[in-house]
Amino acid sequence: MRTDAVTEDLLRELAPQVLGVLVRRYGQFEECEDAVQEALIAAAATWPAGGVPDRPRGWLITAASRRFIDQVRSDRARRARELAAEPADPGRPDAGDPGGPDTDDTLILLFLCCHPALTPASQTALTLRAVGGLTTAEIARAFLVPEGTMAARISRAKQQVKAAGSQFRLPPPGDLAERLRVVLHVLYLIFNEGYTASSGDQLHRPDLAREAIRLARLTRRLLPADSEVDGLLALMLLTDSRRGARTTPGGDLIPLDEQDRAQWDAGLIAEGTALVSAAMAGSALGPYQLQAAIAATHANAAHAQDTDWHQVHVLYRILERIAPNPMVTLNRAVALAQTSGPRAGLELLAVLEDDPRMAGHHRLHAVRAHLLEQAGDETAARESYQRAARLTASLAERRYLESRAARLGPAPA
Repeated sequence: MRTDAVTEDLLRELAPQVLGVLVRRYGQFEECEDAVQEALIAAAATWPAGGVPDRPRGWLITAASRRFIDQVRSDRARRARELAAEPADPGRPDAGDPGGPDTDDTLILLFLCCHPALTPASQTALTLRAVGGLTTAEIARAFLVPEGTMAARISRAKQQVKAAGSQFRLPPPGDLAERLRVVLHVLYLIFNEGYTASSGDQLHRPDLAREAIRLARLTRRLLPADSEVDGLLALMLLTDSRRGARTTPGGDLIPLDEQDRAQWDAGLIAEGTALVSAAMAGSALGPYQLQAAIAATHANAAHAQDTDWHQVHVLYRILERIAPNPMVTLNRAVALAQTSGPRAGLELLAVLEDDPRMAGHHRLHAVRAHLLEQAGDETAARESYQRAARLTASLAERRYLESRAARLGPAPA
């Protein structure tokens, strides 16, 4: 069933709100999600021809509620469950919603999908399904797994949330900051998978990147005073501004210093830079604010040689102190090489050699190859490019790494 773009966007926006209302009322996540999906299918079939109703959210809540009640009535224990599930007045679309007719429960739903009892993979899949409105088939295609595997993962995640005894409400104040950190991390993972796919023959999965940006915008609307939310959205916008310049027409990767910056999206850069300014004015710095500031430094350089690498290195030093991570150290090595020479960068990379988190990771070898090439050690650089190419599951990155190795000539006999 195809829908027009306006209807599709509206349904995607309303889906988590409607699911939030049903879960608040009935408390049965999986059954409520099924009912909402049926209501969305009905809307997609009727709205394009008959017109969007005056109160589309209420229409969907009513339709989904009726479908939920029908599901309950079909159960053999119909009467016992029906008494617990029947709303105060099923004829009123928002009856029984203690938050009021205009309550948007999307943020609560987002926290629920990012429950700490779930693995990051399950948090990501459940968020895309319940809050993002993607079908199970779409999520499975994005992560290159069979649809049945993804369906089982999502169903298992719902059961784990239920078994954890989670209630449909925001976490208590003492837990809110930590749970928000998990939410932002899940959105960050979704964006990264969309911007640089971890496997497959395409470098980008634009649908995932767009969905992550949409959910980050939604989170910012619901939490407008949080500087880390600002920082994450800014980071996504500034990073995504480069997407059109990252590949050749044939899909081959173009590194940052070789991109045509005239192809960068000036509108996204302006919006992202403004958000960085607001985020960095916050009372405390977080990792997303700092990463966004680094992205803004790159975005504000008209040419690669104009990049303020000293500023980038300082920001990575701060980031490394407040959020130690081998990937941060890896990126700092690149910045250090720009300010102090490739040998200094290679010395910093050496500290990552024994880090188990980097074992077998292609990026460590790719960065080493780049710095070795800058240092003039072409033989070692070629070997590192080839090793990185063998380790990556991304065909686009493999082609790029193999081309860099080939450019250095054949290995000596």
